[in-house]
Amino acid sequence: MSFHSVPAQRAPADHLPTYAASDLTGGGDLAQIVLNDQTYTLRITRAGKLILTK
Repeated sequence: MSFHSVPAQRAPADHLPTYAASDLTGGGDLAQIVLNDQTYTLRITRAGKLILTK
């Protein structure tokens, strides 16, 4: 017997909400994002990368 997962349905990219990281951080380099009563920190590094930590 073989099990295959069904690919999740995804909205086309032009229908997804899009945010500039600098808008989320208020022009700084840190923002907090809450999901299901858990707070995550979004950080923009000096190299311009994004890091999301719990």
